[in-house]
Amino acid sequence: MTRINILLTLILVACALSVVTSQHKARKLFVELENEQSLAQRLSVEWGQLQLEQSTWAMHTRVEKIATEQLHMRLPDASRVQILSLMAPGGSAVSIEAPK
Repeated sequence: MTRINILLTLILVACALSVVTSQHKARKLFVELENEQSLAQRLSVEWGQLQLEQSTWAMHTRVEKIATEQLHMRLPDASRVQILSLMAPGGSAVSIEAPK
């Protein structure tokens, strides 16, 4: 009878230790999950800011202003503009014209 009590006590202690260990691991994983979610949120905000910045830098008016003021570029005369005709994959011609 005492052997069974000792055996059951050892099993009970082992179960209790496994419960404590699994709860500790669960808490550590939960903290890690929260950290990763926080990082994902920060990266999402940064991605949105970078997209906004990219659209601002690539605006047509800004590019044109830099081209005229800093690079001293200008639109060519209409007599110097050439129109090219390309063959599309289906065999039909596609013309490309310069903006006027």
